[in-house]
Amino acid sequence: MKLYNKLFIGACMASLFAACDYEAINTDPFGMTDEQGKWDGVGVGGLLTNMQQNVIPVGTLSDGTEIANQYQIGFNLSADTWSGYFGQNNGWNGTNNNTTYYLLDDWVTATYNNSYTKLLGPWKSLRNAAEKTGMPEVYALAQILKISGWHRTLESFGPMPYTHAGDATLSIPFDDEETVYRAMLADLEEAIATLSEKASIGATVLPANDAIYAGDATKWVKYANSLMLRLAMRVRFADAALAREYAEKAVNQQFGVMTMKDDMAQLSMGAGIRFANNIPVLSDQYGECRMGGSMFCYLVGYEDPRLSAYFKDVTDAGYKQFAVEAYDGKLYQAIPLGNTYSVDYYKYGASLPNITSETPTYWMRASEVYFLRAEAALVWGGVFGDAASLYEQGIQMSFDENGVSASVASYMASGKTPVQHQDMYGRNGNVASTATPEFTGTNEQKLEKIMIQKWIALYPNGQEAWTEWRRTGYPKLVPTILNRGTSQGVTSAGGIRRMIYPSSFRTNESTRDVYQDAVDKLGGTDGPAVNLWWDCKN
Repeated sequence: MKLYNKLFIGACMASLFAACDYEAINTDPFGMTDEQGKWDGVGVGGLLTNMQQNVIPVGTLSDGTEIANQYQIGFNLSADTWSGYFGQNNGWNGTNNNTTYYLLDDWVTATYNNSYTKLLGPWKSLRNAAEKTGMPEVYALAQILKISGWHRTLESFGPMPYTHAGDATLSIPFDDEETVYRAMLADLEEAIATLSEKASIGATVLPANDAIYAGDATKWVKYANSLMLRLAMRVRFADAALAREYAEKAVNQQFGVMTMKDDMAQLSMGAGIRFANNIPVLSDQYGECRMGGSMFCYLVGYEDPRLSAYFKDVTDAGYKQFAVEAYDGKLYQAIPLGNTYSVDYYKYGASLPNITSETPTYWMRASEVYFLRAEAALVWGGVFGDAASLYEQGIQMSFDENGVSASVASYMASGKTPVQHQDMYGRNGNVASTATPEFTGTNEQKLEKIMIQKWIALYPNGQEAWTEWRRTGYPKLVPTILNRGTSQGVTSAGGIRRMIYPSSFRTNESTRDVYQDAVDKLGGTDGPAVNLWWDCKN
């Protein structure tokens, strides 16, 4: 990564933060002025586009590498890697970094800043604008976008400012996780009700500035219902009653959840802007982001037809000897989790993500929703339908989303199991799973299969994959080959359970009490081995 030849020159990354302190990453940089309060739909629409661009940080080709760098340190070198999707061809900070389970303060600060702070300002401004102009539908969209980004903060760190986030104070108190989930679900329910009124009459909301759905209220309601279902299932092991209540609301709502490929929430071309996927900068330009060992085990082992849709084969003549021939006759290789080398063996001999700058940045796709419904059906049945049918539909939808025309029936009946991964240095990695794609076995075995297929379908959304792996324990992943987080309590088997708060939260005297209250809500320890509230499955 070219970026990290420069990262440790200073204690803070000036390109990311105005100041490395608590106030800077909890300050509203887009506070509405009196003049802005008089803005028409065009001004308000600009804030809407800004929020959409920051749910997952995405820039344009004209932005250069700045936003891709922010994405890399905030998400790709953490959740995208911890999820098993990617391996990294580098060993930053003397091999002490997030990819080896040693959490760096600058990197976790980048995660917090990009998942929370950059949404705070435009959300507050949209809220104020909606109040001033009498446009509740705009506030409903702002709420959905806020939750789309902030649940990633919640699931990375734990307790966070939510119910008082709009207060005019720098020392915003943190809510415990259960309070935030309940508030998010209630806020989604209210936003859905508001937008459903618009959807019922076929109305649009700020179509010229909506880069996701071009103002289509019906699609926004379907996405919001699907997001509600995602959050409801997130808390299933912590509060089954709450989970079932909101899961039922999501699937029973008038417009329902995502069921079609075109329902997907993604950012590529919209609102007159062409957004550029971040990952090619990291893989093609920096020569770092490559196929992860866990992905190799499942995709190669299952002879999964999505293999070539997800990753490129190794074609460099000098490195073909280190790759493995897959079912399609092509050669593939992966980088194991915890790799600390930066070598041409991996740069040219490991499989690159099959992602271009024009590949959409996905927030949610219908395949994920089918697997969420399959899990709900497995547990509760009733209104959720038949788990086996939903599972098969989820695989079919993932095939469709990735342009794969293979037979789902044959795939499920293959009897294939994951294979062991061996890299070009002879280092072995095994996911320790014998699960086949066929939907058979006990309910726990079926849950594992749902989660494996969901994990494959979620690619490359590593944040969601890492979170669901922590929640359910599935899929089983290849353990890291190097654990530098033992001093922070991290085990190779358990991995990173949460990110620690940025150091500025505890070093700033004026906010130390707020930070300590947040730590108390965690159980007294601000550590990466601490299980979050919903991460409680036995």
